[in-house]
Amino acid sequence: MKLFLLSAFVFLFGAVSFSNESGSPGAQIYIKLGDAQTKRSLIAFPSLQYTGNTSAASNYQTVGNELYRVIFNDLSVSTYFQFIQQSAFLEDPNKTSLLPQGSDPKGFKFDTWKQIGTEFLLRAGFSMSGDSLTLETYTYHVPRGTVVLAKKYKGTVAALRRVAHTFSNDLLEALTGQKGMFLSRIVTTSDRAGGESREVYVMDWDGFAPEKISNHKSVALSPAWSPDNKKIAYTAFVQRAKTKIRNADMFIYEVLTGKRWLVSYRQGINSGASFTPDGDILLTISQSGTPDIYKMTTEGTLSQRLTNGPHGAMNVEPAMSPDGKKIAFSSDRSGQPMIYIMDSNGSNIKRVTFAGKYNATPAWSPDGKKLAFAGWADDHFDVFTMNADGSDMIRITSSKKPNGKWANNEDPVFSPDGRLLMFTSNRTGNNQIYISNLDGSEERRITNDNHNYFKPKWSKNIE
Repeated sequence: MKLFLLSAFVFLFGAVSFSNESGSPGAQIYIKLGDAQTKRSLIAFPSLQYTGNTSAASNYQTVGNELYRVIFNDLSVSTYFQFIQQSAFLEDPNKTSLLPQGSDPKGFKFDTWKQIGTEFLLRAGFSMSGDSLTLETYTYHVPRGTVVLAKKYKGTVAALRRVAHTFSNDLLEALTGQKGMFLSRIVTTSDRAGGESREVYVMDWDGFAPEKISNHKSVALSPAWSPDNKKIAYTAFVQRAKTKIRNADMFIYEVLTGKRWLVSYRQGINSGASFTPDGDILLTISQSGTPDIYKMTTEGTLSQRLTNGPHGAMNVEPAMSPDGKKIAFSSDRSGQPMIYIMDSNGSNIKRVTFAGKYNATPAWSPDGKKLAFAGWADDHFDVFTMNADGSDMIRITSSKKPNGKWANNEDPVFSPDGRLLMFTSNRTGNNQIYISNLDGSEERRITNDNHNYFKPKWSKNIE
């Protein structure tokens, strides 16, 4: 099963006659990342124009609406922009071309957009021919009357979401110098297949296009991406042929080929995978009696035992830092599960959380400066962040169920650009996936169904 080989290849083609003021995307920074936290840029985004033959594409309105929705959602989630309501527009975009006056006789006037305070104007059109889709985009910096980004993208209609996400990525890079994360994916486990089983699913970052990649008809848990997004490690309770007993075995799934193999099937727990930068795996194994953290190759060869108790303590949920120098993990060696950090060789262990009764599932920010984790307080779990040394702890979540009881918010993970947090919450009664800003503001629900999702992991951005 070739998960990422979509039915179309999205590419830039053709030169546009309207010059790019900065020469190339990202050459000039229009939005400074620090400023975006306090001031959002006003952007006008009129509906997409259809420039093809309407009689040959009966579904062009549906396609256009979906393209618009995906781009609008991407840019909204970025938190860089405040959208100007279309009712405030002073000219009808449907009566002007995508280019300004001077470049096209039917072009729009920059002055009409300046009058309503527009900083960036996004004009886009699309056409369809059979199964082919072309998206033509122009993003303007209105105060200067210049173009920031002018690109065309081509793919199949079936790949329109990838076309839209690719443009959103390019636009953020042109404005901020940092590419967006909109081609990233989520791996998670879910009961959406029915019954008591949990299988592994991969989906777009915004919850669309879920694809089941396991079929154990059992309980799968704790999936993790490899650094290059080419492999997924996960654990599933698999029945042993001789004993008929189910054991928590670890598998590797190869994304492009669909190849799957057992990587650790030692008696007991084989779980909690975290890949190292060089492609090895950290995991918890309990074959010696109590769970400890080991390093292993993707072929199943144990190379190092990283923890050893003490005194029968459990050491679980290893998380490798982005630079490969530190490992965060959860351990009850102090009597209650807390977050610890050690060097990558297992030395220099330090406890970094001291509050609450139960701290679990540590996750690193992409720059390695922060950790997120789930902490038990007031009889429920919430998501917290802190500096990697344990300082500056912040509670990110706080929500209640419809019955007034506190909801559990767990399994945090940072977005690939480090600007968002993803987590699960049972606030609706089912365990659903949410995202928020790093301060907990602007929570958004990613999955919206009656299923349950567990321990999502965010891939790196896919080029």
